[in-house]
Formats: sequence, structure tokens, C-alpha cells
Amino acid sequence: MKIMLLEDNVKLNSTIKKRLELKGYKVFSYVDGKEAFNNITEGFSCFILDINVPNVDGIKILKKIREFYSEVPVIIISASVELDVIKESYDFGCNDYLKKPFFIDELEIKVERLCQITDDIITFDKDCYFDYKSSTITIDGETQRLTKKERLLINLFLTKKNQVLTYEAIENYVWEGSFVSIESIRSLVRRLRKVVKKDYIETVVDTGYKFKVD
Repeated sequence: MKIMLLEDNVKLNSTIKKRLELKGYKVFSYVDGKEAFNNITEGFSCFILDINVPNVDGIKILKKIREFYSEVPVIIISASVELDVIKESYDFGCNDYLKKPFFIDELEIKVERLCQITDDIITFDKDCYFDYKSSTITIDGETQRLTKKERLLINLFLTKKNQVLTYEAIENYVWEGSFVSIESIRSLVRRLRKVVKKDYIETVVDTGYKFKVD
């Protein structure tokens, strides 16, 4: 399982990473909030976030995660014991809050309890599934590799099935907040429609798109 770890204390970061990797987890660790913020779309199954880190704090990263992923577990680790901070963390969707200093064993228990996420394969119709890890989509037995932006877009659609996604939401997720024209988004959707072949992607006039599945 792929975990994002954000902790600016280098020694603690290294200790957590080594311990979790001994358990078989694949840990991508960051000490800078901006770098972590720019990489949350890379298929993580669990997030472990410190709050007070350089450039972009853990709460802002948590909020961005929850814009797109309602079920991916997020564990906050922080030295803050202020009730307002703890409440804010839970209000924005963290699953657990671990106060520093803590035993690494306790963090491992929380990861094992919360982060037993399934594999990277999402089935969205009979004989149709998306494999995030290999960046492929299989439709009725035919497998095709996706570009990075196609992969991000189908992942977004499948985490928000039957929900309207605005152009802004797609821009923020696929282009990670960089400005792009609506035509660029439409062009990407057209390419993805050719891949999925069926009429899964519905245009919502003047708003965006919806990925329709039963």
C-alpha cells in the first residue's frame, strides 16, 4: 500500500518511514508542505500529515485531499494540543489525530486499523476496470495505457461517480491548480471518451461533466 508521510522533523520522518516500510508499506515521505500538496494525486491509499510544516500546512493539504477523496484515510500527527486545532482537523475530515510525542507502535496500529485499503483497481462496470498503479484501463477485455492526465481524470471521475464535476474541479485536480482553458479540458475529455468507448461521460452544459454508472 502506498502512503504519503508529511513530517518536517527529519529524524522522526526517517524513523516512521523505516518502521512502516518494515511492515511492507510503500512510503513516500516529504518534509515540505508545498511538495506534498503538489503530489497528493499520485495514487496514495493513506496519508499521514503533520500540521506545522513549511510552506503549506497539513490542514490545507487535508482540505485538498477531501475535495477529491471522501474515503482515503488521513491521520494527523501534531504537537498541538489546542482543542480548536484538533476540532478543525476532524471537521475537515481526518480519521484520527495523534498527539506528539507518540510511540511509533501506536502509529502502526492506527495505520493497520484505518488504512487497509483495497488494491489500486476500481471496477466501474461489468468487465470494465481502471488500474491506477499500472495506468491502464480495461474495457470488455481490451486494455489500454493512459497518459498521466487521462489517468488523473478517470481517477477523479471514478471517485466522484454520478456527481457533477465542474471545469474548475477538473482543472484543480488534473492540472494541480494551474490555469488551463476550457478547451484544453474538453480536449482531454474527448480523448478519454475514445478510450472508454461507451457513453459514461455526460456533458453538463455550462458546468462540466458527470461520469454515469449504475
